Amino acid sequence: MIAALLLFAAAPTAEEDCGDLPQQPMNLCTHRNFERADAALNAQWKITVERLRQFDRDLDRTHDKQPGYFVTARAAQRAWITYRDQHCLGESFGARGGSLSPTLNSGCKIRLTRERTQQLKDLVEIEN
Repeated sequence: MIAALLLFAAAPTAEEDCGDLPQQPMNLCTHRNFERADAALNAQWKITVERLRQFDRDLDRTHDKQPGYFVTARAAQRAWITYRDQHCLGESFGARGGSLSPTLNSGCKIRLTRERTQQLKDLVEIEN
């Protein structure tokens, strides 16, 4: 059993091709792909946070009374998560009540989450 768990844990995290599946397995497949995209976002968030905290440590606060990099980014990230979830729910309303709705929702979340991951990467590359 431990060997099976280790194999599962070591499984590649590449996106699954969900295209030719029946609807319910497609819903699960796109949700798993969203979970992968979200895991990548969370990994990048940790990297971004560390850099932003470093930027905050290096700030000369003599004349700068604005919030720090981290506090600002955290507020933006929380707002972004709310935006993503609500926007994608609305986007899924094209199939509201139907079996395709979860796939549309997850597909939207994948797209926006990947975009946000890149934004977080860019944020620490252009700062300072």
